Amino acid sequence: MKTILSLVAIAAIVAACNSDAKMNGANGTDVVAQKYKDSLKMVRDSLKLDSFKKAEAQKKEQEQAALAAQARRENSVRHTSYSSTTTQSQATQTKKKGWSSAAKGAVIGAGAGAVGGAIIDKKNGRGAIIGGLIGAGTGYAIGRGEDKKSGRAK
Repeated sequence: MKTILSLVAIAAIVAACNSDAKMNGANGTDVVAQKYKDSLKMVRDSLKLDSFKKAEAQKKEQEQAALAAQARRENSVRHTSYSSTTTQSQATQTKKKGWSSAAKGAVIGAGAGAVGGAIIDKKNGRGAIIGGLIGAGTGYAIGRGEDKKSGRAK
């Protein structure tokens, strides 16, 4: 009976060592934790791949929209008139919707300059007027540069 009990005990110890060896990797890291890290990495890679696919789909949609717009422009040129002045005026009319960056910059700069000038110089609004003028000029210059970059101003 002692031999059977000792054999069972030895078998239990060996089984415990084997399960521990399965749970730990070659360098002592936990295999379950490693699998978890690997699965997280696969999910992140999958999300990156999905975002690339979405970007490619958006790019294709933009290209198709550009081709459709170009086809419409070509059709409108054929049907309206053969002179280049009408097509140029139509193109400039579509570009000039809303405020220009120069106008936005001037208004924002004037407001910020007026508030800043009123805070700095508290004598009868003199600081607000001076700050508003300086702010409007600075905002216009910055906005005009943005208009030139976007092609709205020449």
